[in-house]
Amino acid sequence: MESRPPLPPFSLQTAAQKVRLAEDGWNSRDPARVALAYTEDTRWRNRAEFPVGRAAAQQFLERKWARELDYRLIKELWAFSSHRIAVRFAYEWHDAAGQWCRSYGNENWEFNDAGLMAVRHASINDLPIAASDRVFFWPLGRRPDDHPGLSELGL
Repeated sequence: MESRPPLPPFSLQTAAQKVRLAEDGWNSRDPARVALAYTEDTRWRNRAEFPVGRAAAQQFLERKWARELDYRLIKELWAFSSHRIAVRFAYEWHDAAGQWCRSYGNENWEFNDAGLMAVRHASINDLPIAASDRVFFWPLGRRPDDHPGLSELGL
């Protein structure tokens, strides 16, 4: 059976670790890699899309990152219980025309005993911003450990 540590039941430390690992994965913008963190029958709600299954989640991510260019994401632990984690997040990206946006949202996650995400509910709002209003500056990929998080940025 596949396993994706840290495993539930979560503690404050392991929930925070799970959130950072998810952030790192999504910042890779590698749909195949990211999809491996989800169960084969994962169920998502993301805006008006409802992917079911790992393959559908991967296809969703392929479309997402083809549209949301220069994507940089920060996630922050909001709450947790035994097998569930709630996060808030923000990410910056631009479209093909060069319009920058900051997307704000909340996610509710539910994990199986092997640490794979079985359920992901996301609520997201997009705010068009000027390039000069951007605050997520690091080379594409993993956010450096010394880069401020959402609370430190006042987001």
